[in-house]
Amino acid sequence: MIGLIFFIFGLVFGSFFNVCIYRIPREENIAYPPSHCAKCGRELKAYELIPVISWVILRGRCKSCNEKISIIYPLIELITAFMFLIMYLNFGLTINTFKYIVLFSILIIASTIDIKTKEVYFSVSLVGFLFGISFSIIEIINGKPLKEGIISILIPLIIVGIIYLISKRFDGFGAGDLEVYLFVALYLSPILMGVTLIVSIILGGILAIFLLIIGKRKMEIPFVPFIALGTFISVLWWIDILNVYLNTFI
Repeated sequence: MIGLIFFIFGLVFGSFFNVCIYRIPREENIAYPPSHCAKCGRELKAYELIPVISWVILRGRCKSCNEKISIIYPLIELITAFMFLIMYLNFGLTINTFKYIVLFSILIIASTIDIKTKEVYFSVSLVGFLFGISFSIIEIINGKPLKEGIISILIPLIIVGIIYLISKRFDGFGAGDLEVYLFVALYLSPILMGVTLIVSIILGGILAIFLLIIGKRKMEIPFVPFIALGTFISVLWWIDILNVYLNTFI
């Protein structure tokens, strides 16, 4: 029952994230005006705002102008809902559940915007920093060593910073990617941050190699989704990854 509640809340928040994803790149207010059709401007009725269900009932089109509604909207709602549920199932009713829900919510927004615009918006990262600092303070009060937080930040700051400085001349890593790594570090222990860094770079590298093979060398790759995926894998399976590494190389 609690899992179902988390899932439903995920759907609702996912619907709000769609608003953020659409409006932030356009520098529009995320609270006003109310949700409306991007083409005809008609304000949507309450029954048209039910996550996933409304999209299915309307067959992915605006009721007034028949403008197509992207399937991205219900997908973001479902991804968010399952993320809420997965965090609860793995961490229960603990501060880690809410900490990771906040982190991955921000990463969902940042990743989707990055895919659409190839940009990282500081307004999104700022929310990540503010919540990350808040959770860090709570954990320090509860006994987490301050040095762990400092080390977590230093890992991307040094490693990704060096990569950025080297690759900048080749139009590689963007400063926005480093920005995302830094706010992610506020939520993770040093070992989780290390695994996140390695996994995300490997996944991004695999795609870069594939694009190189098929002749799309100059195609710009949005990297925030790889940071998000690397963080997700790290948070859920870092012990398994570490055991595979130890059994393989040691």
